[in-house]
Amino acid sequence: MYVCLCYGVTDREIREAAESGVSSMRQLGKELGVGRQCGRCACTAREILKESRSPDYMALANMLAQPA
Repeated sequence: MYVCLCYGVTDREIREAAESGVSSMRQLGKELGVGRQCGRCACTAREILKESRSPDYMALANMLAQPA
């Protein structure tokens, strides 16, 4: 799903950035431009970033990354 229409950023890209170490909206803005134009995406992007950095999400992502 597109989160930031100004820069064409998807939720998947935000999750990938979080997995790569992005941990704040400031970093996300520098990396992807999220929240830098009109700002309408900031709340949704923040929630996705927060969810993606949670221990439960990280454990699930690691589990799914392992070969069967």
